[in-house]
Amino acid sequence: MSIGNFDGVHSGHSRIVASLVSAARVEGVPAVVLTFDPHPTRLLRPEQSAPLLSTMEDRAGWLEELGVDVMVAFPTTPELLRLEPAEFFGRVVIDQLNARGLVEGPGFFFGRERRGNLDVLASLCRDAEIGLDVVEPAMHEGELVSSSRIRKLLCRGDVISAGELLGRAYSVRGRVVAGEGRGRELGVPTANLSEIVTLVPGGGVYVGVVEIDGRPQPAAVHVGGNPTFGEVEQKVEVHLLAFDGDLYGQELTVKFLQPVRETQVFESVDLLRSQLAADIEAVWSYVETHPADGSGTGEVGHPEVS
Repeated sequence: MSIGNFDGVHSGHSRIVASLVSAARVEGVPAVVLTFDPHPTRLLRPEQSAPLLSTMEDRAGWLEELGVDVMVAFPTTPELLRLEPAEFFGRVVIDQLNARGLVEGPGFFFGRERRGNLDVLASLCRDAEIGLDVVEPAMHEGELVSSSRIRKLLCRGDVISAGELLGRAYSVRGRVVAGEGRGRELGVPTANLSEIVTLVPGGGVYVGVVEIDGRPQPAAVHVGGNPTFGEVEQKVEVHLLAFDGDLYGQELTVKFLQPVRETQVFESVDLLRSQLAADIEAVWSYVETHPADGSGTGEVGHPEVS
Protein backbone atom coordinates (compact mmCIF):
# COMPACT_ATOMS: atom_id res chain seq x y z
CA MET A 1 0.00 0.00 0.00
CA SER A 2 1.05 3.60 -0.60
CA ILE A 3 -0.53 6.53 1.23
CA GLY A 4 -0.75 10.04 -0.17
CA ASN A 5 -2.84 12.61 -2.00
CA PHE A 6 -1.45 11.70 -5.45
CA ASP A 7 -2.86 14.92 -6.89
CA GLY A 8 -2.12 14.96 -10.61
CA VAL A 9 -0.44 11.52 -10.50
CA HIS A 10 2.78 13.14 -11.74
CA SER A 11 6.10 11.50 -12.60
CA GLY A 12 7.13 11.40 -8.94
CA HIS A 13 3.95 9.52 -8.10
CA SER A 14 4.57 7.20 -11.06
CA ARG A 15 7.93 6.23 -9.58
CA ILE A 16 6.31 5.36 -6.24
CA VAL A 17 3.55 3.40 -7.96
CA ALA A 18 6.04 1.39 -10.05
CA SER A 19 7.75 0.25 -6.83
CA LEU A 20 4.39 -0.41 -5.18
CA VAL A 21 3.11 -2.57 -8.02
CA SER A 22 6.38 -4.51 -8.19
CA ALA A 23 6.32 -5.24 -4.45
CA ALA A 24 2.65 -6.23 -4.53
CA ARG A 25 3.24 -8.69 -7.36
CA VAL A 26 6.10 -10.32 -5.44
CA GLU A 27 3.87 -10.66 -2.36
CA GLY A 28 0.91 -11.87 -4.43
CA VAL A 29 -1.41 -9.20 -3.00
CA PRO A 30 -3.28 -6.23 -4.52
CA ALA A 31 -1.43 -2.96 -5.05
CA VAL A 32 -3.44 -0.39 -3.09
CA VAL A 33 -3.26 3.41 -3.00
CA LEU A 34 -4.85 5.13 -0.02
CA THR A 35 -5.79 8.75 -0.63
CA PHE A 36 -8.10 11.23 1.05
CA ASP A 37 -11.32 12.97 0.04
CA PRO A 38 -11.41 15.90 0.40
CA HIS A 39 -7.77 16.96 0.50
CA PRO A 40 -6.83 17.44 4.19
CA THR A 41 -5.96 21.13 3.68
CA ARG A 42 -9.62 21.78 2.82
CA LEU A 43 -10.40 21.06 6.48
CA LEU A 44 -7.19 22.17 8.17
CA ARG A 45 -6.39 25.38 6.27
CA PRO A 46 -9.26 26.14 3.90
CA GLU A 47 -7.97 29.67 3.24
CA GLN A 48 -4.68 28.17 1.98
CA SER A 49 -6.19 25.28 0.08
CA ALA A 50 -4.88 25.30 -3.49
CA PRO A 51 -6.97 24.22 -6.50
CA LEU A 52 -6.49 20.56 -7.30
CA LEU A 53 -4.79 19.25 -10.41
CA SER A 54 -7.12 16.27 -10.72
CA THR A 55 -10.43 14.82 -9.64
CA MET A 56 -10.74 11.52 -7.81
CA GLU A 57 -12.01 10.00 -11.06
CA ASP A 58 -8.89 11.23 -12.87
CA ARG A 59 -6.59 9.79 -10.22
CA ALA A 60 -8.32 6.41 -10.23
CA GLY A 61 -8.00 6.14 -14.00
CA TRP A 62 -4.33 7.12 -14.14
CA LEU A 63 -3.42 4.87 -11.21
CA GLU A 64 -5.18 1.94 -12.87
CA GLU A 65 -3.15 2.57 -16.03
CA LEU A 66 0.00 2.35 -13.90
CA GLY A 67 -1.04 -1.04 -12.50
CA VAL A 68 -2.72 -0.14 -9.21
CA ASP A 69 -5.47 -2.62 -8.33
CA VAL A 70 -7.42 -0.58 -5.78
CA MET A 71 -7.63 3.11 -4.89
CA VAL A 72 -9.24 3.80 -1.52
CA ALA A 73 -10.55 7.37 -1.18
CA PHE A 74 -10.72 7.63 2.61
CA PRO A 75 -13.25 10.19 3.93
CA THR A 76 -11.33 13.08 5.49
CA THR A 77 -12.98 14.01 8.77
CA PRO A 78 -11.87 16.06 11.80
CA GLU A 79 -11.73 12.80 13.74
CA LEU A 80 -9.34 11.26 11.22
CA LEU A 81 -7.09 14.33 11.27
CA ARG A 82 -6.86 14.19 15.08
CA LEU A 83 -5.41 10.68 15.09
CA GLU A 84 -1.84 10.46 16.31
CA PRO A 85 0.55 8.69 13.90
CA ALA A 86 0.48 5.42 15.85
CA GLU A 87 -3.33 5.52 16.06
CA PHE A 88 -3.67 6.14 12.32
CA PHE A 89 -1.23 3.36 11.54
CA GLY A 90 -2.93 0.87 13.84
CA ARG A 91 -6.56 1.65 13.00
CA VAL A 92 -6.30 2.32 9.26
CA VAL A 93 -3.16 0.69 7.90
CA ILE A 94 -3.28 -2.49 9.98
CA ASP A 95 -6.83 -3.05 11.28
CA GLN A 96 -8.90 -1.75 8.34
CA LEU A 97 -6.65 -2.42 5.36
CA ASN A 98 -4.40 -5.21 6.66
CA ALA A 99 -1.38 -3.88 4.77
CA ARG A 100 1.48 -6.30 4.07
CA GLY A 101 3.91 -3.48 3.31
CA LEU A 102 4.18 0.24 2.59
CA VAL A 103 5.84 2.14 -0.24
CA GLU A 104 6.34 5.89 0.21
CA GLY A 105 8.32 8.83 -1.11
CA PRO A 106 10.95 10.69 0.94
CA GLY A 107 8.66 13.59 1.91
CA PHE A 108 5.98 11.48 3.59
CA PHE A 109 4.25 12.74 6.75
CA PHE A 110 1.13 11.44 8.45
CA GLY A 111 -1.01 11.69 11.54
CA ARG A 112 -2.04 14.65 13.64
CA GLU A 113 -0.22 17.85 12.64
CA ARG A 114 2.00 15.72 10.39
CA ARG A 115 3.84 14.42 13.43
CA GLY A 116 4.58 11.11 11.77
CA ASN A 117 7.64 11.07 9.48
CA LEU A 118 9.56 8.25 7.80
CA ASP A 119 11.47 7.43 10.98
CA VAL A 120 8.20 7.04 12.89
CA LEU A 121 6.73 5.00 10.06
CA ALA A 122 9.79 2.73 9.90
CA SER A 123 9.48 2.03 13.64
CA LEU A 124 5.77 1.25 13.36
CA CYS A 125 6.38 -1.05 10.40
CA ARG A 126 9.10 -2.94 12.29
CA ASP A 127 6.80 -3.43 15.26
CA ALA A 128 4.04 -4.68 12.95
CA GLU A 129 6.52 -6.86 11.04
CA ILE A 130 5.64 -5.40 7.65
CA GLY A 131 7.98 -4.01 5.02
CA LEU A 132 8.67 -0.37 4.18
CA ASP A 133 10.22 0.80 0.90
CA VAL A 134 11.22 4.46 0.50
CA VAL A 135 11.46 5.51 -3.15
CA GLU A 136 14.00 8.06 -4.35
CA PRO A 137 12.38 11.35 -5.39
CA ALA A 138 11.82 12.24 -9.04
CA MET A 139 13.86 15.26 -10.13
CA HIS A 140 13.47 17.51 -13.16
CA GLU A 141 16.14 20.06 -14.07
CA GLY A 142 17.61 19.78 -10.61
CA GLU A 143 14.37 20.37 -8.71
CA LEU A 144 11.95 18.02 -6.99
CA VAL A 145 8.84 17.07 -8.95
CA SER A 146 5.81 18.00 -6.85
CA SER A 147 2.16 18.95 -7.24
CA SER A 148 2.85 22.43 -5.83
CA ARG A 149 5.60 23.03 -8.39
CA ILE A 150 3.26 21.96 -11.19
CA ARG A 151 0.59 24.37 -9.90
CA LYS A 152 3.05 27.27 -10.02
CA LEU A 153 4.02 26.43 -13.59
CA LEU A 154 0.38 26.25 -14.69
CA CYS A 155 -0.50 29.54 -12.99
CA ARG A 156 2.10 31.32 -15.09
CA GLY A 157 0.95 29.53 -18.24
CA ASP A 158 3.91 27.19 -18.65
CA VAL A 159 1.88 24.17 -19.73
CA ILE A 160 4.88 22.63 -21.50
CA SER A 161 6.99 22.31 -18.33
CA ALA A 162 3.93 21.24 -16.34
CA GLY A 163 3.28 18.49 -18.86
CA GLU A 164 6.90 17.32 -18.60
CA LEU A 165 6.56 16.97 -14.83
CA LEU A 166 3.19 15.25 -15.12
CA GLY A 167 4.26 12.87 -17.84
CA ARG A 168 1.23 13.88 -19.90
CA ALA A 169 -0.44 17.07 -21.14
CA TYR A 170 -2.32 18.92 -18.42
CA SER A 171 -6.08 18.87 -18.93
CA VAL A 172 -9.30 20.27 -17.50
CA ARG A 173 -12.84 18.99 -17.85
CA GLY A 174 -15.96 21.13 -18.03
CA ARG A 175 -19.49 21.30 -19.37
CA VAL A 176 -20.34 23.33 -22.47
CA VAL A 177 -22.71 26.20 -21.67
CA ALA A 178 -24.13 29.10 -23.63
CA GLY A 179 -21.85 32.14 -23.84
CA GLU A 180 -22.25 35.68 -25.10
CA GLY A 181 -22.05 34.55 -28.73
CA ARG A 182 -19.23 37.03 -29.30
CA GLY A 183 -16.92 34.41 -30.79
CA ARG A 184 -19.45 33.51 -33.44
CA GLU A 185 -19.90 37.19 -34.29
CA LEU A 186 -16.14 37.39 -34.85
CA GLY A 187 -16.19 34.29 -37.04
CA VAL A 188 -14.55 32.15 -34.35
CA PRO A 189 -17.31 30.22 -32.53
CA THR A 190 -16.32 28.84 -29.15
CA ALA A 191 -17.49 26.21 -26.71
CA ASN A 192 -17.62 27.88 -23.30
CA LEU A 193 -16.75 25.55 -20.43
CA SER A 194 -18.32 25.71 -16.98
CA GLU A 195 -18.19 23.49 -13.86
CA ILE A 196 -14.39 23.14 -13.99
CA VAL A 197 -13.30 21.97 -10.54
CA THR A 198 -9.53 21.72 -11.09
CA LEU A 199 -6.86 24.36 -11.59
CA VAL A 200 -7.20 26.41 -14.79
CA PRO A 201 -3.90 27.56 -16.34
CA GLY A 202 -2.99 31.25 -16.35
CA GLY A 203 -4.65 33.62 -18.80
CA GLY A 204 -3.78 33.45 -22.48
CA VAL A 205 -4.31 31.52 -25.68
CA TYR A 206 -3.12 27.92 -25.95
CA VAL A 207 -2.83 25.11 -28.45
CA GLY A 208 -5.26 22.48 -27.23
CA VAL A 209 -6.81 19.19 -28.19
CA VAL A 210 -10.29 17.87 -27.39
CA GLU A 211 -11.49 14.33 -27.98
CA ILE A 212 -14.98 14.17 -29.51
CA ASP A 213 -16.59 10.85 -30.43
CA GLY A 214 -13.24 9.14 -29.97
CA ARG A 215 -11.36 11.47 -32.33
CA PRO A 216 -8.87 14.16 -31.26
CA GLN A 217 -9.83 17.62 -32.44
CA PRO A 218 -7.31 20.50 -32.53
CA ALA A 219 -8.42 23.62 -30.71
CA ALA A 220 -7.43 27.18 -29.89
CA VAL A 221 -8.16 27.63 -26.17
CA HIS A 222 -8.57 31.05 -24.57
CA VAL A 223 -8.35 31.38 -20.79
CA GLY A 224 -9.26 34.65 -19.09
CA GLY A 225 -11.53 37.63 -19.60
CA ASN A 226 -12.25 39.60 -22.75
CA PRO A 227 -10.64 42.96 -21.91
CA THR A 228 -11.25 44.37 -25.39
CA PHE A 229 -14.97 44.32 -24.54
CA GLY A 230 -14.51 45.27 -20.88
CA GLU A 231 -15.28 41.75 -19.64
CA VAL A 232 -13.24 40.64 -16.61
CA GLU A 233 -14.98 37.34 -15.86
CA GLN A 234 -12.50 34.48 -16.24
CA LYS A 235 -13.60 31.98 -18.86
CA VAL A 236 -12.34 28.93 -20.73
CA GLU A 237 -13.35 29.24 -24.37
CA VAL A 238 -12.54 26.49 -26.86
CA HIS A 239 -12.52 27.08 -30.60
CA LEU A 240 -12.47 23.73 -32.40
CA LEU A 241 -10.61 24.18 -35.66
CA ALA A 242 -12.14 21.34 -37.66
CA PHE A 243 -15.43 20.50 -35.94
CA ASP A 244 -18.86 21.98 -36.48
CA GLY A 245 -21.62 20.60 -34.30
CA ASP A 246 -23.80 21.16 -31.26
CA LEU A 247 -21.87 20.52 -28.06
CA TYR A 248 -24.16 22.26 -25.56
CA GLY A 249 -24.51 20.28 -22.36
CA GLN A 250 -21.68 17.90 -23.19
CA GLU A 251 -18.63 17.38 -21.00
CA LEU A 252 -15.35 18.10 -22.75
CA THR A 253 -11.79 17.37 -21.64
CA VAL A 254 -9.31 19.92 -22.96
CA LYS A 255 -5.59 19.16 -23.07
CA PHE A 256 -3.21 22.13 -23.00
CA LEU A 257 -0.24 21.53 -25.31
CA GLN A 258 1.53 24.86 -25.78
CA PRO A 259 1.02 28.57 -25.06
CA VAL A 260 0.41 30.83 -28.06
CA ARG A 261 0.21 34.30 -26.47
CA GLU A 262 -0.90 36.18 -23.38
CA THR A 263 -4.30 37.88 -23.10
CA GLN A 264 -4.23 41.27 -24.81
CA VAL A 265 -6.38 44.38 -25.14
CA PHE A 266 -7.04 45.40 -28.75
CA GLU A 267 -7.92 48.91 -29.87
CA SER A 268 -10.49 47.70 -32.36
CA VAL A 269 -12.54 44.65 -33.22
CA ASP A 270 -10.73 44.42 -36.56
CA LEU A 271 -7.37 44.12 -34.81
CA LEU A 272 -8.81 41.44 -32.54
CA ARG A 273 -10.22 39.55 -35.53
CA SER A 274 -6.83 39.70 -37.24
CA GLN A 275 -5.10 38.36 -34.12
CA LEU A 276 -7.60 35.52 -33.82
CA ALA A 277 -6.76 34.46 -37.38
CA ALA A 278 -3.06 34.48 -36.43
CA ASP A 279 -3.83 32.42 -33.32
CA ILE A 280 -5.64 29.82 -35.38
CA GLU A 281 -2.76 29.71 -37.85
CA ALA A 282 -0.34 29.16 -34.96
CA VAL A 283 -2.44 26.25 -33.71
CA TRP A 284 -2.52 24.66 -37.16
CA SER A 285 1.25 25.07 -37.43
CA TYR A 286 1.73 23.24 -34.13
CA VAL A 287 -0.71 20.49 -35.08
CA GLU A 288 1.07 19.81 -38.36
CA THR A 289 4.52 19.64 -36.77
CA HIS A 290 3.61 17.65 -33.63
CA PRO A 291 1.54 14.64 -34.76
CA ALA A 292 2.66 12.61 -31.73
CA ASP A 293 0.73 14.96 -29.43
CA GLY A 294 -2.57 13.49 -30.61
CA SER A 295 -3.91 16.79 -31.86
CA GLY A 296 -5.60 15.41 -34.93
CA THR A 297 -2.94 15.55 -37.66
CA GLY A 298 -3.69 13.09 -40.38
CA GLU A 299 -7.37 13.04 -39.50
CA VAL A 300 -8.29 16.62 -40.28
CA GLY A 301 -7.03 18.95 -42.96
CA HIS A 302 -5.79 22.50 -42.63
CA PRO A 303 -8.46 24.70 -44.23
CA GLU A 304 -7.97 28.24 -45.41
CA VAL A 305 -8.24 30.71 -42.53
CA SER A 306 -10.26 33.80 -43.34
